[in-house]
Amino acid sequence: MLTFDIALSFFGIAVLLALAPGPDNVFVVMQSAMWGRRSGMLVVLGLCTGLIGHTAAVAIGLAAIFATSATAFNFLKLAGAAYLVYLAWGALTANGRPTTDDKPLHSSGLALYRRGIVMNLTNPKVSIFFLAFLPQFTTPARGSVALQTLLLGALFMLATLLVFGVLAWFAGALGEKMQSSARWQKLLNRAAGVVFLGLAVKLAMSHR
Repeated sequence: MLTFDIALSFFGIAVLLALAPGPDNVFVVMQSAMWGRRSGMLVVLGLCTGLIGHTAAVAIGLAAIFATSATAFNFLKLAGAAYLVYLAWGALTANGRPTTDDKPLHSSGLALYRRGIVMNLTNPKVSIFFLAFLPQFTTPARGSVALQTLLLGALFMLATLLVFGVLAWFAGALGEKMQSSARWQKLLNRAAGVVFLGLAVKLAMSHR
């Protein structure tokens, strides 16, 4: 099992990593600004759920495939880039708050939750990062390495939830004020589209 000192030091590092600018926290800020705090939190929950998949992949050794197989790595990253382009297109072509059948797209909490999961799981660099990072805090002398890995993953998810939750709350509060103006909402959509395209390009050009 993990000792208290190891768990505490790992959690502190995880918080710092969550605060560091990256695709996921930028994604949270833009989604929260576009749709509000509640929607931003749903995206955050989706991203954290995606981390379960990456943690499990490390625990069973699946992440090693993405670290050693160029084909698997490229397939997953291009799928993720394509998804970001899809989101960018929706934001860039929206006149205001995108709607379907006269209902806001963000009204589906499940859709936003799923968006966070897809965003996280289609980034193979997260699996490779976990593969390199988590084992540094495990040792067979303390019992099952797989169990230690799962516990570390849970701590990382908690750190991510706390940091991204704060980001979603403040970005959502600002976005909700801007949404009262059609002009500001249009500008926000365009900015989000450009950000999503930038993230897509960055992911597509990433290397193992």
